[in-house]
Amino acid sequence: MTTTVITNIGSLVTNDPALGDGPLGLLQDAAVVLDGDRVAWVGHTKDAPDADERHDAQGRAAIPGFVDSHSHLVFAGDRTQEFNARMSGRAYSAGGIRTTVAATRAASDDELEANLTRLLREALLQGTTTFETKSGYGLTVEDEARALRIAAAHTDEVTYLGAHVVSPDYADDPAAYVALVTGEMLDACAPYARWVDVFCEKGAFDGEQARAILTAGKAKGLTPRVHANQLSYGPGVQLAVELDAASADHCTHLTDEDVDALANSATVATLLPGAEFSTRAQWPDARRLLDAGVTVALSTDCNPGSSFTSSVPFCIALAVRDMGMTPDEAVRAATAGGAAALRRTDVGRIAPGARADVALLDAPSHVHLAYRPGVPLVSAVWQAGRRA
Repeated sequence: MTTTVITNIGSLVTNDPALGDGPLGLLQDAAVVLDGDRVAWVGHTKDAPDADERHDAQGRAAIPGFVDSHSHLVFAGDRTQEFNARMSGRAYSAGGIRTTVAATRAASDDELEANLTRLLREALLQGTTTFETKSGYGLTVEDEARALRIAAAHTDEVTYLGAHVVSPDYADDPAAYVALVTGEMLDACAPYARWVDVFCEKGAFDGEQARAILTAGKAKGLTPRVHANQLSYGPGVQLAVELDAASADHCTHLTDEDVDALANSATVATLLPGAEFSTRAQWPDARRLLDAGVTVALSTDCNPGSSFTSSVPFCIALAVRDMGMTPDEAVRAATAGGAAALRRTDVGRIAPGARADVALLDAPSHVHLAYRPGVPLVSAVWQAGRRA
């Protein structure tokens, strides 16, 4: 293993208040030593130890690699026409998922993996070093299991989402599909997954169906996450808190009771502004959640239908512009917040012992991620100590 020292970092976001100023643990004129796949040292450039390799940041800002804790990357097909129609006035509903299901079932394993790796490379070059991804576009035992098998070759953060929508094969018998998702399909998928998820929403699965699916997943050793309260008010957030889900994702339509439940739990509210951008829907109120003390994550929801972006910086800009977050809060949500949503302590921060994930920005401050929206500011990325 080799060591690398990155020196002359103008402004370093550590997400460790013990290392610098404020919640972001900001450190000026900083340096970081990477030893293999771990951070070995953080401090001021003048105090930096020697290393095998040196990289001069020349005053650029550095942040932890982004932690994208919600994505749907194992799929085939294209939904350009649907997006175009929606931008021309048609409302979004949950049913469009079935279009991708048909294309995904028809694709080969090699085609699915090629698309996945293309999107991962795209995300990495924009600073994403940790990602979660889900099944949910197969909706048969074989297709869900192969999606998870393909995903598990690229990340440990794999989510079983057989309960994305009711399979078109069971359109007339949703109860039978729930039985499949909680039975044979779960048995085939659990060995590849860490998480179980359900789209708890009108047009997908109601509260009791979602409870049955998540409870069955927990019995197999999977930890719940929930697509909750995206399109309407509903039971998703309360169910997530009740079952100690790692995250309730979307959280657009919340009652005061929902906010209070999140604030008094370990469940992270994962906000996905790419979905609102792509569907012209109501923005989640991040300010309301943060002011109540809820832990918030920001993620892309990268998927072919409702949020086809792999760019966390884009989501940061949206969150600052339209969801009431400050630039500091948005950057923290996209790093440490995502780590909390995955119940990880080794990512989302730059501190001794953390995984060596660093994104160097072609800017003097992390604030430029919102200040200069749409500009490719990530100039260098180290993922587990290796430069991309």
